Amino acid sequence: MSLLGPEPQAYPDHLFQLSVTAAPWWVLYVRARQEKKLARRLVEEQVPFYLPQQEKRALISGKQRVSYLPLFPGYVFLRGDRAERLAAVRSNLIVHTLEVLDQERLHGELGNLWALQQAGLPLVPIPYLEPGDEVEIREGPFAGYRGQIVRLKGTDRLVVSITFLRRSVAAEMDRGAVRLQAPSRPRELHRVPA
Repeated sequence: MSLLGPEPQAYPDHLFQLSVTAAPWWVLYVRARQEKKLARRLVEEQVPFYLPQQEKRALISGKQRVSYLPLFPGYVFLRGDRAERLAAVRSNLIVHTLEVLDQERLHGELGNLWALQQAGLPLVPIPYLEPGDEVEIREGPFAGYRGQIVRLKGTDRLVVSITFLRRSVAAEMDRGAVRLQAPSRPRELHRVPA
Protein backbone atom coordinates (compact mmCIF):
# COMPACT_ATOMS: atom_id res chain seq x y z
CA MET A 1 0.00 0.00 0.00
CA SER A 2 1.49 3.31 -1.02
CA LEU A 3 1.48 6.20 1.39
CA LEU A 4 0.14 9.52 0.18
CA GLY A 5 1.81 12.86 0.67
CA PRO A 6 0.17 15.63 2.63
CA GLU A 7 -3.09 17.04 1.35
CA PRO A 8 -3.78 20.75 1.61
CA GLN A 9 -4.56 21.50 5.25
CA ALA A 10 -6.18 24.87 4.74
CA TYR A 11 -7.86 26.42 1.73
CA PRO A 12 -7.59 29.22 0.74
CA ASP A 13 -4.29 30.58 2.05
CA HIS A 14 -6.12 33.41 3.83
CA LEU A 15 -8.64 31.06 5.53
CA PHE A 16 -8.07 32.46 9.01
CA GLN A 17 -8.50 36.07 7.84
CA LEU A 18 -12.09 35.40 6.68
CA SER A 19 -14.83 36.94 8.80
CA VAL A 20 -16.83 34.51 10.93
CA THR A 21 -19.93 36.52 10.00
CA ALA A 22 -19.41 36.24 6.24
CA ALA A 23 -17.91 32.72 6.35
CA PRO A 24 -19.03 30.90 9.51
CA TRP A 25 -17.42 27.64 10.61
CA TRP A 26 -19.20 24.30 10.23
CA VAL A 27 -17.90 20.96 11.45
CA LEU A 28 -18.34 18.11 9.00
CA TYR A 29 -18.36 14.57 10.35
CA VAL A 30 -17.23 12.43 7.41
CA ARG A 31 -17.29 8.75 6.53
CA ALA A 32 -14.42 6.66 7.89
CA ARG A 33 -11.03 7.56 6.41
CA GLN A 34 -12.50 10.01 3.88
CA GLU A 35 -11.13 13.29 5.26
CA LYS A 36 -8.44 13.73 2.59
CA LYS A 37 -10.79 12.76 -0.21
CA LEU A 38 -13.21 15.43 0.98
CA ALA A 39 -10.34 17.96 1.23
CA ARG A 40 -9.41 17.31 -2.43
CA ARG A 41 -13.05 17.74 -3.45
CA LEU A 42 -13.37 20.99 -1.50
CA VAL A 43 -10.27 22.42 -3.20
CA GLU A 44 -11.77 21.51 -6.60
CA GLU A 45 -15.04 23.23 -5.61
CA GLN A 46 -13.11 26.20 -4.12
CA VAL A 47 -14.80 25.74 -0.74
CA PRO A 48 -12.84 27.05 2.29
CA PHE A 49 -11.85 24.37 4.81
CA TYR A 50 -9.30 23.31 7.42
CA LEU A 51 -8.07 19.72 7.82
CA PRO A 52 -5.26 19.73 10.40
CA GLN A 53 -2.84 16.84 9.81
CA GLN A 54 0.17 15.35 11.57
CA GLU A 55 3.19 13.64 10.11
CA LYS A 56 3.60 10.02 11.19
CA ARG A 57 6.80 8.06 10.53
CA ALA A 58 6.96 4.27 10.55
CA LEU A 59 9.50 1.62 9.64
CA ILE A 60 7.80 -0.74 7.16
CA SER A 61 9.74 -3.63 5.62
CA GLY A 62 12.97 -1.97 6.66
CA LYS A 63 12.11 1.33 4.95
CA GLN A 64 11.18 4.60 6.60
CA ARG A 65 7.66 5.62 5.51
CA VAL A 66 5.95 8.93 6.13
CA SER A 67 2.21 9.41 6.14
CA TYR A 68 0.02 12.37 7.01
CA LEU A 69 -2.95 11.67 9.24
CA PRO A 70 -5.81 13.91 10.35
CA LEU A 71 -5.33 15.27 13.87
CA PHE A 72 -9.08 14.81 14.43
CA PRO A 73 -10.07 11.65 12.54
CA GLY A 74 -13.54 11.93 11.05
CA TYR A 75 -13.75 15.73 11.10
CA VAL A 76 -13.20 18.50 8.57
CA PHE A 77 -13.79 22.17 9.40
CA LEU A 78 -15.66 24.03 6.65
CA ARG A 79 -16.20 27.78 6.26
CA GLY A 80 -19.04 29.30 4.33
CA ASP A 81 -22.73 29.69 3.80
CA ARG A 82 -25.43 27.26 2.67
CA ALA A 83 -23.95 26.99 -0.85
CA GLU A 84 -20.55 25.89 0.44
CA ARG A 85 -22.16 23.41 2.83
CA LEU A 86 -24.25 21.94 0.02
CA ALA A 87 -21.14 21.60 -2.17
CA ALA A 88 -19.58 19.49 0.59
CA VAL A 89 -22.73 17.43 1.14
CA ARG A 90 -22.94 16.62 -2.60
CA SER A 91 -19.65 14.72 -2.19
CA ASN A 92 -21.59 11.93 -0.41
CA LEU A 93 -18.72 11.76 2.09
CA ILE A 94 -20.53 13.60 4.90
CA VAL A 95 -22.30 11.68 7.67
CA HIS A 96 -23.69 14.85 9.26
CA THR A 97 -23.01 18.54 9.76
CA LEU A 98 -22.54 20.13 13.17
CA GLU A 99 -23.50 23.76 13.71
CA VAL A 100 -21.02 25.91 15.64
CA LEU A 101 -22.81 28.13 18.14
CA ASP A 102 -19.70 29.92 19.45
CA GLN A 103 -18.04 30.98 16.18
CA GLU A 104 -15.44 33.25 17.78
CA ARG A 105 -14.24 30.55 20.17
CA LEU A 106 -13.82 27.87 17.49
CA HIS A 107 -12.15 30.41 15.19
CA GLY A 108 -9.66 31.32 17.94
CA GLU A 109 -8.93 27.70 18.86
CA LEU A 110 -8.41 26.63 15.25
CA GLY A 111 -6.31 29.75 14.62
CA ASN A 112 -4.06 28.81 17.56
CA LEU A 113 -3.71 25.28 16.23
CA TRP A 114 -2.83 26.61 12.75
CA ALA A 115 -0.17 28.91 14.24
CA LEU A 116 1.42 25.99 16.10
CA GLN A 117 1.47 23.96 12.88
CA GLN A 118 3.00 26.84 10.91
CA ALA A 119 5.72 27.14 13.55
CA GLY A 120 6.65 23.51 12.92
CA LEU A 121 6.00 22.32 16.46
CA PRO A 122 5.35 18.58 16.68
CA LEU A 123 1.74 18.11 17.75
CA VAL A 124 0.59 15.08 19.69
CA PRO A 125 -3.12 14.13 19.70
CA ILE A 126 -4.33 13.36 23.21
CA PRO A 127 -7.76 12.52 24.60
CA TYR A 128 -9.96 15.46 25.54
CA LEU A 129 -9.12 16.77 28.96
CA GLU A 130 -11.65 17.52 31.63
CA PRO A 131 -11.80 21.22 32.42
CA GLY A 132 -8.50 22.20 34.02
CA ASP A 133 -6.22 25.15 34.45
CA GLU A 134 -6.37 27.41 31.42
CA VAL A 135 -3.18 29.31 30.76
CA GLU A 136 -1.83 32.04 28.54
CA ILE A 137 1.74 32.00 27.28
CA ARG A 138 3.42 35.18 28.47
CA GLU A 139 6.85 34.96 26.82
CA GLY A 140 8.55 33.56 23.77
CA PRO A 141 7.28 33.27 20.19
CA PHE A 142 3.78 32.20 21.31
CA ALA A 143 3.16 34.97 23.83
CA GLY A 144 -0.56 35.64 24.00
CA TYR A 145 -1.72 32.16 22.99
CA ARG A 146 -4.01 30.30 25.38
CA GLY A 147 -4.41 26.65 26.23
CA GLN A 148 -4.39 24.22 29.13
CA ILE A 149 -1.47 22.70 30.98
CA VAL A 150 -1.31 18.96 31.57
CA ARG A 151 1.45 16.82 33.03
CA LEU A 152 2.26 13.88 30.74
CA LYS A 153 5.05 11.41 31.51
CA GLY A 154 7.03 14.03 33.40
CA THR A 155 6.82 16.62 30.61
CA ASP A 156 4.87 19.87 30.73
CA ARG A 157 2.88 20.46 27.58
CA LEU A 158 0.62 23.24 26.39
CA VAL A 159 -2.66 21.74 25.29
CA VAL A 160 -4.67 23.46 22.58
CA SER A 161 -8.22 22.22 22.89
CA ILE A 162 -10.87 22.27 20.20
CA THR A 163 -13.73 22.23 22.69
CA PHE A 164 -16.36 21.85 20.00
CA LEU A 165 -15.05 18.35 19.22
CA ARG A 166 -13.93 17.61 22.79
CA ARG A 167 -10.44 16.89 21.40
CA SER A 168 -7.02 18.30 22.22
CA VAL A 169 -3.47 18.36 20.89
CA ALA A 170 -0.30 19.15 22.83
CA ALA A 171 2.99 20.91 22.20
CA GLU A 172 5.88 20.93 24.67
CA MET A 173 6.16 24.25 26.46
CA ASP A 174 8.19 25.59 29.37
CA ARG A 175 5.90 25.83 32.40
CA GLY A 176 7.52 29.11 33.43
CA ALA A 177 6.31 30.73 30.21
CA VAL A 178 2.62 30.53 31.15
CA ARG A 179 0.25 32.27 33.57
CA LEU A 180 -3.09 31.06 34.93
CA GLN A 181 -6.32 32.30 33.32
CA ALA A 182 -9.92 32.13 34.48
CA PRO A 183 -11.72 28.99 33.21
CA SER A 184 -14.43 29.28 30.58
CA ARG A 185 -17.32 26.94 29.77
CA PRO A 186 -17.53 25.07 26.44
CA ARG A 187 -20.67 25.53 24.35
CA GLU A 188 -22.96 22.70 23.33
CA LEU A 189 -23.08 21.47 19.75
CA HIS A 190 -26.10 20.79 17.59
CA ARG A 191 -26.60 18.71 14.47
CA VAL A 192 -27.90 20.53 11.44
CA PRO A 193 -29.80 18.87 8.60
CA ALA A 194 -27.79 18.84 5.38
